[in-house]
Formats: sequence, C-alpha cells, structure tokens
Amino acid sequence: MDTYQTPLASRYASKEMSKLFSNATRFGTWRQLWLNLAIAEKELGLPISDVAIEQMRANLELDEEQMRIAAEEEKKRRHDVMAHVHTFGVVAPEAAGIIHLGATSCYVTDNADLIFLRQGLSLLLPKLATVISRLTSFAQQYRDLPTLGFTHFQPAQLTTVGKRATLWIQELLWDLRNLERARADIGFRGVKGTTGTQASFLTLFDGDHEKVEALDKRVTELFNFPYAYPVTGQTYSRKIDIDILGPLSSFGATVHKICTDIRLLANLKELEEPFEKDQIGSSAMAYKRNPMRCERACSLSRHLMVLYQNTLMTSSVQWLERTLDDSANRRVTLPEAFLTSDILLTTLQNITEGLVVYPKVIERRIKQELPFMATENIIMAIVKHGGDRQECHEKIRVLSHQAGKVVKEEGGENDLIDRVKNDDYFKDIWEELESLLEPKTFVGRAPEQVDGFVKDWVEPALEKYKHELENVKSAELSV
Repeated sequence: MDTYQTPLASRYASKEMSKLFSNATRFGTWRQLWLNLAIAEKELGLPISDVAIEQMRANLELDEEQMRIAAEEEKKRRHDVMAHVHTFGVVAPEAAGIIHLGATSCYVTDNADLIFLRQGLSLLLPKLATVISRLTSFAQQYRDLPTLGFTHFQPAQLTTVGKRATLWIQELLWDLRNLERARADIGFRGVKGTTGTQASFLTLFDGDHEKVEALDKRVTELFNFPYAYPVTGQTYSRKIDIDILGPLSSFGATVHKICTDIRLLANLKELEEPFEKDQIGSSAMAYKRNPMRCERACSLSRHLMVLYQNTLMTSSVQWLERTLDDSANRRVTLPEAFLTSDILLTTLQNITEGLVVYPKVIERRIKQELPFMATENIIMAIVKHGGDRQECHEKIRVLSHQAGKVVKEEGGENDLIDRVKNDDYFKDIWEELESLLEPKTFVGRAPEQVDGFVKDWVEPALEKYKHELENVKSAELSV
C-alpha cells in the first residue's frame, strides 16, 4: 500500500499475463535456459556431470530465500545475470562451475524475452478470437435491423446494426492475422556468444565449427523454436520488437475506433455497453450511464499505441554490436504492451457480451431522417404515374426546405411526408407512401453482406480456435 504499483498489473490485467512477466517467471526461465545449455553441451561432449544436470533440473523455481540472495548479490555486483548465476550455483553446487558456460548475459535475457513474446501472443490470440466470436453473434442477431448510417457523423444512407458491427469485426480479423504472423515469425537468439561470433563456444569445442552449429541448433530445439536467427550481435536485433509491438499497436487503434463508435452511439441512445444493477454513472448526476468500459479501453489503447514509438527509437540507436540504453526501456515497454493488450481484450469481451440495442430509439431517428432520403423514391414513383421528373423534383425541393426549417429553426419533427400527403400533386402515390418509406428497402445488401462475411471470412479464421471458444468463460472486469 505504501509503494507504487503499476495499475496494469495490480488493477486490470489477468493473472496469466501478469505471471508471464513476473520476476518468478523471468528468473525461472533463465534457469531453464542454463539447464538446456548444459544439456546440449554435455550431449556434444563437454565434461558436465549427470549430478550437475539433475541439481539444476531440481531447482528451476526460486523461493523467497533465493530471491533475497539474488537481490543482495545484484546490489553488490551491479549485474543481475551474474547475481542469478551465483544464486543458482548455491542450490545446485555440482553445477556451479558450468552454469552459463561460454554464454553472455544476452543468452538468458534475450532468449527469455523471445520466449515471453511468443507466449504472450499465445495468450492474446484466443482472447482476440473470443471477442471476434462474441461480436459476430451480435452482428448476426442484428443483421437486418435498419439503422441510420453516418458519414462525417452526419445522417447518411441507412445500414443495419449488424452490418456496422462487421466493420469492427473485419479490423479485428486483420489484427488476428497480424498477431498470428508475428508469433509465427519469432525466432530464437540461440547460442551466439558475446558479439554474435560464437568465439567462446568455438574455443570450448576446440575449433570444431560443426559442434558449435549443432549446439546452437540443439538449444533452439529444446525450446521448440522453429529456427534461430542466423546472425546476431550481442543481442537479437531490436527490430524484432518492432515486428511484435507494431501489430499490438495496430490492435490498439482498432479498439479505440470500436469503443469510440460505441460511445457516440451511446450518446444517441441507440446502443450501450453493459451497465450493472448497482453501478454508479456519476457521483453527482444519479441518472447518468457513462460508458466507462469504452472510455477505459480508449484510454489504455492510446497508451498501447504510444508504446510502439519506443521500439522504433530503441531499434534505431543500437550501436554496432549493441548498446545498453535499450535495457531499461524494454523492461517497461515490452511487458506493458502485453499487459495493456490483455486488459483491452478482457474489457472488449465484457463489452461485446453485453451490448444493449434500443430499436425504438433507432426507429425514431430513422423516421426523422428517412423522409429526406426517400425523396428520390417519391420522384421515381411520380414518374411511373406519368409525372414530369423535373417538375416533381422542384416540388419536393421546396417541401424539403420547408420541413427542414421546421426541424432546424422551430425544433419540430420532420413533417415532409405530411406535406406530401397534403399536396394534391402527389395524390397518385399517397397509397404507396408507406411502402416507399419502409426502412428495410433502404439498407441495400447489408443483411446479405453480414451473412457472406461471416461464412467466408469469420468462420474460417476462427476454426483453429474452436476448442478454446467452446470452453471460454464470460469476461468479468476486476474493477
């Protein structure tokens, strides 16, 4: 209570994502890296005992006492990796002399980061698939419910509530594709030595190049990576971080657009995010139903988008084989990008599982605007009854301006249709007016577009997440 904690972990993020970027996971992964390095070195002929391997394997997890020892050692040595080499050797004394053999610090720090990036994406992807699935159900439910479209946030031609949702889903599908690609592209730094030349390992294996290559390949295999980067400096290229945070940042932009749309529609009282029975919208205005979930998502998505800039700047200033001014920045940027993405997905799932639509409000707004949009239909109907298009156009124009004045200057309802009904010029189509004003005739192929989009694009994309989707639970916000 008396020290700062990031709200990303303490307030919002899931236990799984918080644990992934915890010290316990980080230092435990370092130990696994040292173990696998020793296993591979032993397989290739270096004198490492079975007892050393077993002691390392039996002590992959750190307890509080070991964390204390490591912290004290780091304070003294000012080197986190060497502090943990020492601490590991305390509990695995037979291995103390061979832990980290031939390696540089980046063997554990960089390879661990790549493991975390891959695992982080593996946690995010099923959650993103869940959001897409929830929003798809919403789109299908409202596939043919007419609603006023907006361009420039001004009334435009009608669409449907479901069709509008497909615009959101399509962007989420692109995010799913981008994150899948990013995960598939992640390689392993592998065993490259202090400046990437593998010189230390070449010495260990008495100049045997084939064994050095085999060591690099074997350690990569032990961590189930498809390949190791063929060349590195001391670190893996920080351009890889760009390739990961780029798609995450792009996902943040998607979330901001979706949640902004919902906030706009909430103002129009057409659509709302979930609002719980005991939820308070305002400390002063008791009647308010503020869109706090969408506002939180917009707020955090801006943070996610900004984090991407860090990766660009860090990558651009890595001098020659490496410089250490990346370290402190990446300790913040990488975990926060994944924690923020995780929070956004939980929040978005919660929102999409409880969206509330108000058809009567939507219908009323359509009725306010549809008469203007129906003028072309009225003109065509008059022409079919033998009327003159230009003459009809002028009469409709005059009546439309009169009705517009009532709406804008007098604050009244749109009475264009009443004016048409009271003008004998239009008497031949009076009986047709109701059908000419049927909203569903103004939505084009919107319902069919929803059906085709779901069948041809959404369902194939979600097929590989079928098992996860069958077992997912409803999302609840921690606060």
